Amino acid sequence: FSEAEAAITSIERMHAMEMLPQEKSMVTSSEHKVDSSWPRKGVLEFSGVKMRYRPELPLALNGLTFTLEHGQRCAVVGRTGAGKSSITSALFRLVEIESGSISLDGVDLSQLGLSDVRGRPGGMFILPQDPVLFSGSVRTNLDPFSTHVDEDILQSLGLVRFPGASKHSVLEDVVEEGGGNFSAGEKQLLCLARAMLARPRLLVLDEATSSVDGATDEFVQKMLRSQFPDTTLLTIAHRLNTIIDYDVVLVMDQGKVAEFGSPKTLLENENGMFTAMVDATGRESATSLKMMAK
Repeated sequence: FSEAEAAITSIERMHAMEMLPQEKSMVTSSEHKVDSSWPRKGVLEFSGVKMRYRPELPLALNGLTFTLEHGQRCAVVGRTGAGKSSITSALFRLVEIESGSISLDGVDLSQLGLSDVRGRPGGMFILPQDPVLFSGSVRTNLDPFSTHVDEDILQSLGLVRFPGASKHSVLEDVVEEGGGNFSAGEKQLLCLARAMLARPRLLVLDEATSSVDGATDEFVQKMLRSQFPDTTLLTIAHRLNTIIDYDVVLVMDQGKVAEFGSPKTLLENENGMFTAMVDATGRESATSLKMMAK
């Protein structure tokens, strides 16, 4: 009976997989081909974006509109379920939007093949909450398409202070599936080194440092400031102290923009949502954050 039950469950899973909607084309059609230098600046614009995960579910993004300029650092904050990570799903077209538009340097991302959206050299790059590492070596994880020389890979490892980065042999170190033989901090440092090699115009951090300690988080933020000065940065944040000096903060609520502006400007509103979030960290912490705000 148990074997039959397992077989039925397997069939149900296969059926569920077959019913999943197929993703759009990976290749950009000839009429929507973009210049080889795109994107040049990393100007990101969401305009009236509506998105839901399934037809019967409520909108996860409800008319979301905002613009990030070249090199701007933006932190996205809000309560659980406010729609923060849905921005990432829409941006990388993990879920197709219902209406509105998302553009990068004036190019509507919905008109491009998924390979241009997700894998274009110097385009968009994401550091997710759960580091993506696959079975292989350190070299193949950082440079899966063999487009970089060893010296560049070693330099990126050295910049993030990855253990053993001073030795060439580190490139052949084994990486288990999911990076199981590394700590949470080491896995995130590998992904950060990968981002440095990619040199994207738009870098997205989707709570990328939520599983590492405060010291590692602070180091990652330091690297972002020093190594990506011309990269537009969109950070789904969980620790306010790491983003309080960002250029702008986007406060999400029910899939919409509740507040948008510099941390200092938002904190001038004593009854604002961002002010309430800062105050909720405790009197001493809140005082420190308000002094750090720009």
